[in-house]
Amino acid sequence: MKVTVVGAGAVGATCADNIARKELAEELVLLDIKEGFAEGKSIDIMQTASLLGFDTKVKGVTNDYASTADSDVVVITSGLPRKPGMTREELIGTNADIVKAVTENVLKFSPNTIIIVVSNPMDTMNYLTLKTSGLPKNKILGMGGVLDSARFKYYLSQELGCSPADLSAVVIGGHGDTTMIPLIKHATWNGVPVTQFLSQEQQDKVVQATMVGGATLTKLIGTSAWYAPGAGTAAMVESIVRDEKRLMSCGVSLEGEYGQSDISMVVPVVLGKNGWEKIVNFELSPEEQAAFNKSADAVRSMNGVLAESKVLG
Repeated sequence: MKVTVVGAGAVGATCADNIARKELAEELVLLDIKEGFAEGKSIDIMQTASLLGFDTKVKGVTNDYASTADSDVVVITSGLPRKPGMTREELIGTNADIVKAVTENVLKFSPNTIIIVVSNPMDTMNYLTLKTSGLPKNKILGMGGVLDSARFKYYLSQELGCSPADLSAVVIGGHGDTTMIPLIKHATWNGVPVTQFLSQEQQDKVVQATMVGGATLTKLIGTSAWYAPGAGTAAMVESIVRDEKRLMSCGVSLEGEYGQSDISMVVPVVLGKNGWEKIVNFELSPEEQAAFNKSADAVRSMNGVLAESKVLG
């Protein structure tokens, strides 16, 4: 099994570190455009092998896509990170050109790979990758929903005073501060609805904290988060390469599901060796469906920037 991570910045390197520690691949390639950057990160990771007891071979390369040949999974983290006060929408113009070029280069050497898009704005970058790659839709996934769901579980655990591992909770919609929809009514604590333990005020507090989870961190640390995004991406890789069939919220192409088409949005899917294998249809209340439709309108507005910038012609 071979995995490539494009972009050796904080998220990419953290993702690579998680993949190596879990031995999810025999070979892991870390690629970056900055001379020596990926090489240095890969050597640093490999020097932990004897300490952590893993055998994955991590190789860093500078813009050498030939070294990524025959990758089973490719993770794209390339692009500018979000800065304090910057919206994901403001990243579209710059990151679209980067993600499109990376996708083209990856597919020259791994035409049948599965691509996980991490670059922001994730919904739009995922849509761009789907439209320009020519890959089957099940082989293109956006990471944002896994991250948002992990944040949702964190805030729930803080309010409940329980372990996040005992919680089942998903986020759907767009991967954005105003477009994501934490499904609080569907969240459970070891099978029991969390709404039995939390007041309406507490539920609203958790939902709001989840929605601004990314912005909260950029304000605190001055840039986008990396530990949870890196771990979330590695969890997706794990479900794919080990064919675990895990139910995870991911950005995928919708063709009528949840009442939307010609769009990439976050919904629950089953992840296995072929990428996403099926979309799981949660029964939404009228209010939840209305919120999802509103989220779709916002995502389409962002996607429209791609046409305006002629990235999608």
